[in-house]
Amino acid sequence: MVEKVREYMYKNDRLFELLGVSILEMKEGYAKVEMVVKEEHLNAAKVCHGGILFSLADLAFALASNSHGKLALAIEVSITYMRPAFEGEKLIAEAKEVNLGKRTATYLMEVRNSKNELVVLAKGTVYRMEKDFPPIS
Repeated sequence: MVEKVREYMYKNDRLFELLGVSILEMKEGYAKVEMVVKEEHLNAAKVCHGGILFSLADLAFALASNSHGKLALAIEVSITYMRPAFEGEKLIAEAKEVNLGKRTATYLMEVRNSKNELVVLAKGTVYRMEKDFPPIS
């Protein structure tokens, strides 16, 4: 099931391609993704835009939370930006399940740079639908 979710999301969530994000690892309740900060990801201060960092963490969160084969939709995310990320840096985001309930699940997300320094710390909660995911056609 995990592989089906991985393939479906990578093909159908256009943000992977738009940001240049690759999936490094995925298993039930866990995902690891990476990207390289490019010029188009920078804000006016010449550091990676917070929205890009949030999106990277969110992609890992989406993979991990949907990995059980049921549609999971975010209902809450909080994020703390610990340090800036710069053009050319490789960033790795991990999402780890910390609680899996019948209707909700909670995940911790970290984004780290190539020096293994914490760039982003986030927590997210999803509502778990009864719908199969990916959709059965």
